[in-house]
Amino acid sequence: MNVHGQHYRTIWLKPGDPTVVQIIDQRRLPFEFAIEELTTVADVALAIKEMHVRGAGLIGATAGYGMYLAALHAPRTALTAFQAAVAADAARLKATRPTAVNLAWAVDRQLAAMAAAGEEIDARIAAAARTAQEIADEDAAFCRSIGEHGVTLIEEIARRKHGAPVNVLTHCNAGWLAFVDYGTATAPIYTAHDRGIAVHVWVDETRPRNQGARLTAWELGQHGVPHTVIVDNAGGHLMQHGLVDLVIVGSDRTTYTGDVANKIGTYLKALAAHDNGVPFYVALPSSTIDWEMRDGLAEIPIEERDATEVRIMDGRSSDGIREILIMPESSRAANYAFDVTPARLVSGLITERGVCAASEAGVFSLYPEKRR
Repeated sequence: MNVHGQHYRTIWLKPGDPTVVQIIDQRRLPFEFAIEELTTVADVALAIKEMHVRGAGLIGATAGYGMYLAALHAPRTALTAFQAAVAADAARLKATRPTAVNLAWAVDRQLAAMAAAGEEIDARIAAAARTAQEIADEDAAFCRSIGEHGVTLIEEIARRKHGAPVNVLTHCNAGWLAFVDYGTATAPIYTAHDRGIAVHVWVDETRPRNQGARLTAWELGQHGVPHTVIVDNAGGHLMQHGLVDLVIVGSDRTTYTGDVANKIGTYLKALAAHDNGVPFYVALPSSTIDWEMRDGLAEIPIEERDATEVRIMDGRSSDGIREILIMPESSRAANYAFDVTPARLVSGLITERGVCAASEAGVFSLYPEKRR
């Protein structure tokens, strides 16, 4: 993604100092573009938990780099001490956020890579560095492929509309900022825009952290894609009046049977789309598929975050960035971060291998090697 004409990923090793991981601090967007440096596992854990980075793919990539830092700073006195320290850091990273499956997937991949490197500690550190880069590069490549597969859906609608703009609704931020590059839900949109297809995006604000209004709108603007920010509850109205041609959302965890956990409010969009005959697609890399879980509603852990995120909003005023209380001080608030959309409401899954039905048969048609 280009920011003011310069290409960035969302995470990378600092040029000239491979002991430092650099990220875009997403808490400050869209008002300030700031790069943060992470040098310890504690830094990485805080960045994930407090959402300096967020989004399934980027959480996984950040965890991968976190495990590299864990190896880099683990004791070298003996292999057992090294392994114990790395295992403790792995557990710490896994505990930061429960819903996104990419987190544990990346940590476990790093542990396996280090174990396979043999008993030399330097070899394990080198394996961790290499694997962190591989995870990041794969994430970017997979997202680019998602764009190439998903753009066919937009192209088909554009043909039916004889070139009139295709109106896509998305929820939260499943864009470049949620991954290493390109994004998932936005990748087909960027691909369509770059091919000269007229496309317009309805951007849900996505309370309580407003990732749509703050992040998706910002990155669409950087890429020059026409878009309009709407309140979360406007989607159904737009669908009733024929103003949405397609819904594309991301996922933080999808079961191999097609149930989708995504940002809270996604389920309501799926219900509205189903009632109005609007196609509802989920874009995700295979690293977001949970190959062990069958029943998303019963099995996927739903993160409940600090209620302060509901009670307090921040934004820019003439006095700078300010926080304000938006509800009575005595009122309680609940902050469920995700919900689960049943597979029956999903038109299809857009993956790096293609588009498939949101079903066990559909998923395994693209990933037969995962069938047990």
